[in-house]
Amino acid sequence: MTSRAQRRASRSRLRRTGPRTRAGKAIVARNAWRHGLSLPVLADAALAPEVAALARAIAGEGASAASRAAAACIAEAQVDLARVGGVRLTLMQRLFEGADVTREIVRLDRYERRALARRARALTAFQHAAWDDLRSGKSAALTGTSAGEFVLRDSKNG
Repeated sequence: MTSRAQRRASRSRLRRTGPRTRAGKAIVARNAWRHGLSLPVLADAALAPEVAALARAIAGEGASAASRAAAACIAEAQVDLARVGGVRLTLMQRLFEGADVTREIVRLDRYERRALARRARALTAFQHAAWDDLRSGKSAALTGTSAGEFVLRDSKNG
């Protein structure tokens, strides 16, 4: 049996997350700006065409609206992962030059985890949309490739 004081102490520990002071909050707010990862991928005019092309390649011709939407989310997350990889590479180069960037490299993990989670959710949505297309007979035949991946093919065009 826990005492009232123990429960109160436990609750107070659970609520303490993140910086509490203005200075601490300001430092944390600059983390994403420092790496250029705070903006959504589609807000960057240079990356939007890359995302669109990747989404078209993922969804394929004749894909349903749900498949195209999921493919766009997959593409956004994949481009985000590439952005994180580029920042990580730059930081690793600075590390080899002797700079102490260990903390910055560790901070990138949060961005990477979020992008990986978004991609996983989008892949699940894409898979569900593909199966829905198969069941409805709209446009799909799911075929395996030699690499063990599955590709959505138009059943009319083979």
